[in-house]
Amino acid sequence: YLLSIMKSAILATLVASAAAFAPAQTGRAATAVCETKADLEVLAKKLNPVLGFYDPLNLAEAEFWGESNEATIGFLRHAEIKHGRVAMFAFVGYIVHANGIKFPWAMQLDGTPFPDANGNPPALWDAVSDTAKWQIFTLIGFLEFWSELSTPEHTHYMRGGKPGDFPDFTSGMDGIPHPVPFNFYDPFRLSKNMSEEKKESRLRAEINNGRAAMLGIFGFLSAQCAEGSVPLLNGVVPAYDGEPMAPFVTNYLGSAWGLQ
Repeated sequence: YLLSIMKSAILATLVASAAAFAPAQTGRAATAVCETKADLEVLAKKLNPVLGFYDPLNLAEAEFWGESNEATIGFLRHAEIKHGRVAMFAFVGYIVHANGIKFPWAMQLDGTPFPDANGNPPALWDAVSDTAKWQIFTLIGFLEFWSELSTPEHTHYMRGGKPGDFPDFTSGMDGIPHPVPFNFYDPFRLSKNMSEEKKESRLRAEINNGRAAMLGIFGFLSAQCAEGSVPLLNGVVPAYDGEPMAPFVTNYLGSAWGLQ
């Protein structure tokens, strides 16, 4: 799963024309968002005036899984935005754990504390129990499920919806069976009076920061796993001899065939 996510992130990053998504709002507009390669070329200049439109694999003209070109562009844009967000969390989290910052209370009900691993984030993840990891993956699975919903209030990003727009958490018969007071986007409604120009500028900044974070987190992992691969990080990050793409230390799937 993690490997497929990272492959998608690399693929989507090649489409450097991905535009900023429109923010989630109460009462979303019903107008479909159907972007073409020409739209991406214009938006690419806003995202990176120096590089501009860069699509060596010609993904902006592709039609994945028999879908239309507009649907494919929606998929690629959504993939880049989502993976950029994950990478930003990962990059900041890496720095936090590399500096030994952790919660002072117990991580598990049995009193097990948060692991330290001497400032080695991948080794720290290996030290987390499988039970705790399954809880994390369960939450990720729910968020993935929720993000793919297509309702009258939220159109799927491959059907004219807004790439990167996460559906609001709704409660009641048609949603989550308990109150959810905050949403992912603007939980405190601080941007309700922000101009559209300001919103677009901030959203473009999010995509550029996400791209930088994807390069940054892979740089950290490369430096740890392949000594000398990132000269600027020599002596800065500790070596790691594990498997950074494996979610569990134990190879549960491979063990059935005698693989370690």
